[in-house]
Amino acid sequence: MSGNGNGDGASHDSLDDEFPLGDGTADMTASVYCPYCAETMDISLDPGGGASQEYVEDCGVCCQPWQVTVAYGSDGHATVTVTPLDE
Repeated sequence: MSGNGNGDGASHDSLDDEFPLGDGTADMTASVYCPYCAETMDISLDPGGGASQEYVEDCGVCCQPWQVTVAYGSDGHATVTVTPLDE
């Protein structure tokens, strides 16, 4: 556990540096549309991964790989784009 524990707010400042997306109101899930099978599904998001993220995730229905792009705004809202990996 980090922080000095004396309640003077010093540990809060370090948390703001470590988690710049706010007070825990960042989007943790998103509904996406598979570009291969056209199914809509929810995926989990990780705001701790930074304000701008790109990674590969497989469709939970057809198992085709997607390129997932996540961009968090200062309010914690995530804009998520899913494109075919082979594009």
